[in-house]
Amino acid sequence: MKISSLLLIAFLSLGTLPSGLAADGPADGAAALIPKILPERQRAELWNQWLEWRLDNLIPELMRREKIDMWLIFNRENNEDPLFFTMVPRPTMYSPGSAVLIFHDRGGEQGVERFNGGWYPLGVGYDRAWTSREKTMMENLAEVIRNRDPKRIGINFSERWPTGDGISSTFLEQFKRALDPEYADRLISAENLCVGWLETRSPAEKRMYPRICRIAHNLIREFYSSRVIVPDVTTTEDVVWWIRDRMREWRLDTWFQPSISIQRGPKDAEMYPDKNQIIRRGDLLHCDVGIRYLGLCTDMQWSAYVLRVGETDAPEGLKRAFQRAERTAEILMAEYRVGRSGREIVEAAMQKAAAEGLRPLVYSHPLGIHGHGSGCTPDARDPGRIDPGNPLRWDYPLHYDTAYAIELSATTAVPEWGGQDVRIGFEESGIFTREGCRYIDGHQTELILIH
Repeated sequence: MKISSLLLIAFLSLGTLPSGLAADGPADGAAALIPKILPERQRAELWNQWLEWRLDNLIPELMRREKIDMWLIFNRENNEDPLFFTMVPRPTMYSPGSAVLIFHDRGGEQGVERFNGGWYPLGVGYDRAWTSREKTMMENLAEVIRNRDPKRIGINFSERWPTGDGISSTFLEQFKRALDPEYADRLISAENLCVGWLETRSPAEKRMYPRICRIAHNLIREFYSSRVIVPDVTTTEDVVWWIRDRMREWRLDTWFQPSISIQRGPKDAEMYPDKNQIIRRGDLLHCDVGIRYLGLCTDMQWSAYVLRVGETDAPEGLKRAFQRAERTAEILMAEYRVGRSGREIVEAAMQKAAAEGLRPLVYSHPLGIHGHGSGCTPDARDPGRIDPGNPLRWDYPLHYDTAYAIELSATTAVPEWGGQDVRIGFEESGIFTREGCRYIDGHQTELILIH
């Protein structure tokens, strides 16, 4: 075994992060929240191990599912296809000049051959297809196609998915001019192939995802505490930038700016009409936080209550509001069934939640390499409003081994707040497998209390 592999195993076995953070309460002490983060070298090694498996196993499966014989992914330096960095070994940080990733399915046990149609090497995994500069890159690519005679050639153009729309108009025109007319007629959209590559999680990724989510849970538990929040002093912006600084300390990335919002009862809202969002006792807090680690994203919204002096628990009405949101999530996850479209899932969930007297709004989305990923999209909001002119993505079917942000809200009237409506935003990272839809690393089961 290589020394680097031994180091990787050592890092992954350095203790266990507190198992109770997602559902059973906080760990004892801030030190227990500090995660074991891999150094950059070991992150790259792990990524490349995952990539090798994905290229060897996912590419043939997906190309055959979509009936595509050859898949071409065009890239220009500083204008790479959205899939490029997910398909090349690390530490690749840019496309060296122009490059074309070429996948050709020879069928059966022969498998898929992989080439780089650009001049400069892309690292392990891609043989070089452009061997003489007497021909241009496009002329050479046309010859590669002619020699292999694929019946269906997938390229990345799409009205539906931004991640499936990577080819530039310039490259598309150059490519068509170089192609023999008979092959130009065989070009089809590879959009579903792009989505399949991005949304499908490998066995190793599924094993690691709980650890990634645990780190995000630890982060939330830390800032939802008196170690960070001092009532009547700390502002929501203070917490947001504390989160950003903590991520930097832990050598993590975020894929969006975190947020903290406040809901108050009518009396408190009248007493504290401040514009700078100082956190007060009696406030209901809501966060939205996502990290990116080892190439995978999390997306979580948790709620906390700031205890008043003398209080030992949150008001029953707020607790009930949270439970109704949690119940809505259970209903939604039970509707995840393979082959169903996002539209079918969300319509069934909304109907069942309403039948139970809940006031839900579901807006779940795929999660993985991208925070707002491509794939099955159970979103009850008007698709024409959220994504103008593109209701088609709501009809994409659910596949196994895919991850989601189980995102929704439920509105409840709270007696202690004079019957005021309180909207609980609920979001947790989940995964769908043959065993059904489940949380990756548990979920919040009750309001966090801040003293």
